[in-house]
Amino acid sequence: MDWFSDFFRSISENYGHFFSWSDIVGTLSDPVSWGIIGSLVLLEGLLSADNALVLAVMVKHLPKEQQKKALFYGILGAYLFRFLAIGLGTFLIKFTLVKVLGALYLFYIAYKGLFKGGEEDHTENKGTSFWRTVLMVELMDIAFSIDSVVAAFGLSDKVWVLFMGGILGVLMMRGVAQLFLKLIGRFPELEQTAFLLIAIIAGKMLAGAFGYEMPHVVFFTILIAVFVGTILYSNGKKKKEANRKV
Repeated sequence: MDWFSDFFRSISENYGHFFSWSDIVGTLSDPVSWGIIGSLVLLEGLLSADNALVLAVMVKHLPKEQQKKALFYGILGAYLFRFLAIGLGTFLIKFTLVKVLGALYLFYIAYKGLFKGGEEDHTENKGTSFWRTVLMVELMDIAFSIDSVVAAFGLSDKVWVLFMGGILGVLMMRGVAQLFLKLIGRFPELEQTAFLLIAIIAGKMLAGAFGYEMPHVVFFTILIAVFVGTILYSNGKKKKEANRKV
């Protein structure tokens, strides 16, 4: 039964980090942590911009006041899910097999996004009651969160780095989804760039499983190069198409 007590002790220690003032201060004062948080927010914004529209459609049949309440309860559900997933995940991610499986899952997500595409289900919930709509929004929020939570573990194992990235990411999805949609509308290739970044994170996680930790400077350089390179490529592509029409 020693492994059982060790498991619960490790889990309680992980959740204890959520309530540790020194961990919070350490996260807020570390530039590397903010770099990782910014990466998570950017990735979640690019991946989830259209998800905000899906949720808006799901609550459209409700009165205005109830729409806001349903979406607010959905945010609370997303935060609760991240709290539970991060506390458990920071324990599990220490195991090599979990890292390998996580990396393979991310490679699958990247492959599906880059080569298979796929349309979101924009089905309306006409006639659905308020609390049933809330439940559906909660489940949809959790479904949207799974991929980003797994990707987050490829970047860090620090509880507050992951949680703050998740908090800001969800707020980003709800608050400035239109901004990301406009950004993707102007540079359509950014949508695929998000999945390319997931593939890079998957590679980082897989390398970490076998003892190689990619330096943060290298990762951030790759991230910036891919993001800026995509915008430059998109602009160049537009100019070529405009020249052909002339």
